[in-house]
Amino acid sequence: MIPLEIVDPVAGSGLFGYAWLMIALPALGAVLLLLFGRHVERAGPYLGVATVAGSFAVAAALFSQLLTAPVEQRAVAVHLYTWFGTGTWQVDVGLLIDQLSILFALLITGVGGLIHVYSLGYMAHDERKRRFFGYLNLFVAAMLTLVLADNYLVLFVGWEGVGLASYLLIGFWQHKPSAAAAAKKAFVMNRVGDLGMVLAIATMLAQFGSSAFVEVNHGAEHLSGPWATVIGLLLLLGACGKSAQVPLQAWLLDAMEGPTPVSALIHAATMVTAGVYLVVRSHAIFDLSAEARLAVVIVGTVTLLAGAWIGCSKDDIKKVLAGSTMSQIGYMMLAAGIGPAGYAFAIFHLLTHGAFKANMFLGAGSVMHGMDDDVDMRHYGGLAKFLPVTFWTFAMGYLAIIGFPLTAGYFSKDHVIEAAFGQSTLVGTLALLGAGVTAFYMTRLMLMTFGGGKRWLDGVHPHESPAVMTVPLVLLAVLSIGAGALMNWWIQDWLEPAAGNHPHEVELLPTPIGWLTMLVVAAGVLVGWLVFGRRPIPSVAPDGNVLAVAGRNELYGNAVNDTLVVGPVLGLSRAAVAADAKAFDGFVNLFSNALGGLSVGARKAQNGYVRSYALTMVLGVLLVGVVLILGLGA
Repeated sequence: MIPLEIVDPVAGSGLFGYAWLMIALPALGAVLLLLFGRHVERAGPYLGVATVAGSFAVAAALFSQLLTAPVEQRAVAVHLYTWFGTGTWQVDVGLLIDQLSILFALLITGVGGLIHVYSLGYMAHDERKRRFFGYLNLFVAAMLTLVLADNYLVLFVGWEGVGLASYLLIGFWQHKPSAAAAAKKAFVMNRVGDLGMVLAIATMLAQFGSSAFVEVNHGAEHLSGPWATVIGLLLLLGACGKSAQVPLQAWLLDAMEGPTPVSALIHAATMVTAGVYLVVRSHAIFDLSAEARLAVVIVGTVTLLAGAWIGCSKDDIKKVLAGSTMSQIGYMMLAAGIGPAGYAFAIFHLLTHGAFKANMFLGAGSVMHGMDDDVDMRHYGGLAKFLPVTFWTFAMGYLAIIGFPLTAGYFSKDHVIEAAFGQSTLVGTLALLGAGVTAFYMTRLMLMTFGGGKRWLDGVHPHESPAVMTVPLVLLAVLSIGAGALMNWWIQDWLEPAAGNHPHEVELLPTPIGWLTMLVVAAGVLVGWLVFGRRPIPSVAPDGNVLAVAGRNELYGNAVNDTLVVGPVLGLSRAAVAADAKAFDGFVNLFSNALGGLSVGARKAQNGYVRSYALTMVLGVLLVGVVLILGLGA
């Protein structure tokens, strides 16, 4: 790895002195829209768009500055203030603008900005759209904090902010019980991953005396292998929660209950990629532990196949794309787990995926907009003629995700598959199988949605979306086609200082593995057409196929969670409530009842009659006399 020279600019000098505006602008928008938004009810959504556009402008300016700077000056630390300190230990709040973080900033603000614009049309008739844009701004600010932080503690602040914002956005339509339940599920399952993050950061503080990336990277050179494995596995647990990787993946498909722009922003371009960012940013730790890297490879490989399996079986268009997202993030995690040979390819596929998957999620929203919010693909068919812009832009995303030659996915995913074969023939074969299955289920989606005859419900009149929704689709479609070629020759060298040395250069022309990948993809497309393109689509999914039933039930992940986690936890909680009520409260109540009984008896003696008091005095005198006599006799 090339050592990084961190340049700390004088406050206000150059563009880097204004880097904090990338976070401050959407954060300010969130504050205005959520706390004072009633005063800007009409202009609120446009304010939300403007703040993210301003953040993108700052990110683009900083990116151009880094492009022209010498390699050794492409990592710039921007100190903001001291958070807290004790003795010689101090935690600062600062930003790290380097080759890795600036790409994420461009993705978050660029694709996120287009999603904001799209939302102007999609949420136009929602009575709470001002609040929706406030939540979107809050999410963007938190995600930018996560990727721009210069230490793990500040990163964790953004990490938790993203979790909060996703909870608010997934459950935005909380009048639907399913949406409220999905939000709680996502929030709780992410807390499991957050436990890993907290323990990893605590271990870093104990081992390195700091959570700053620079200090951790330098200190990692002296870290023992077992401790590197422990930290790596804890970071992986955090990544699994945020990126919906096995075994913490069950929340992602339920999260489709949120508005479709949320799915595009959170579940395609940003939040679910945070785990990949965490692994790549922590490469100095993972480079020391073959066991931790192997765990990342296993998680990524299992998830890419599980997500593809689910995508083959779902009829809900958004849940097909959600399963696809699981699978594609699995490819990124697989690449990141390979190590230096895969870090850059993980980020490469992350960036291209952010464009083409956001394109398809927004395209799904456009289809729903024209189909009265129906998400069942068995009620679609023949929509290419009625939604031409949506069809052609969605088709560009389809070509990209299956890896059609010269599209964005062709460059990025094929590199991951080649790197996987370099890691292991078994891993490479499974990644190759995933590419074929991806081609199958995406062909299924295209044919069920846009091909064949119409299967619409009565009263449905498909229509194209307004320009405010289709223009972002067109721009994302252009990126879906061209982004891969733009970055293919450049991405490895650009990321090398931030992600370590890469062992080989990328190639434009297909390698033997590349030709094999195209053949497998073509086979997947052909099978998809044979199954769904040549015969009528039944209105109800058949139940005879055991594999399809398992996929529709999300591989029984919810049942497993209920059996292994939810059931035992509920049992323990009920036992604790019972113990509290019958044991602890029982003892307290017994004691209080005994005192109460004594007080009742004593109260009867205080009846107000003089003769009773006189009798009591006589009895007392007799008792004292008896005691004295007995005492003298002894």
